[in-house]
Amino acid sequence: MELTGIQTATVITHAELLQHWLGHRALTRRVIDAFPEKELMEFTIGGMRPFSGMVKELLAIGAPGLRQMVGVEVQALYEDNLEANSKANILQLWDEATELIKVYWNQVPEEKFHDKILAFGQYEGTISSSIFYFIDNEIHHRAQGTVYLRALGITPPYFYER
Repeated sequence: MELTGIQTATVITHAELLQHWLGHRALTRRVIDAFPEKELMEFTIGGMRPFSGMVKELLAIGAPGLRQMVGVEVQALYEDNLEANSKANILQLWDEATELIKVYWNQVPEEKFHDKILAFGQYEGTISSSIFYFIDNEIHHRAQGTVYLRALGITPPYFYER
């Protein structure tokens, strides 16, 4: 059978992908909140950074990455410049970033998802591949945080409760 013309299929809509990401962000927030203050900032396993450092990376990627996608000035990753020095401060920054993600998301038209981008001025891909990286990276670091919580004897939030 020979196909002619352009075939398109929608597996997930623009709005559904945002809701998927926001579900992950809500779960990651609960993982952050499950940490005692000191352990969030200091606890490590096997030479990895504290979970607060991983969260700083996530804060430097999500909203700033989308900001670039809507045409605002490209910035290099800036995680070390974040003033994330307490659990309350980290949760506040997380909530602010989540709100910015919602704002910027609605400014990235679905038809632009396959446009090429140089994320943060250095990572080649498309808008959609960058967004998938943002989500995958969050899941990866949240899993590390979950291992930390278990090592501390704290039951983490269930990964399926998004």
